Amino acid sequence: LPIFRSNPDGRAFGVGHNTFTTSPDGKQDWIVYHGMSDPDAGWQGRSMRAQPFTWNADDTPNLGVPDADGAWRAQPSGTP
Repeated sequence: LPIFRSNPDGRAFGVGHNTFTTSPDGKQDWIVYHGMSDPDAGWQGRSMRAQPFTWNADDTPNLGVPDADGAWRAQPSGTP
């Protein structure tokens, strides 16, 4: 069962091909991935997305829900 999947209410479909990184100051963990606002858009409809995530008590990642299409986030902590 995937732990990070589409968010139809936020028009975030087909999330995948992710990588993980940390903020410049090392205080936040981030997931970088692609998604689509239209589930039928195919490869041409992908956009790059990024959002922070946390960790569960058992040391597994808690990725939450993909941000809604067009959502804005503050830059990663420590961004110059």
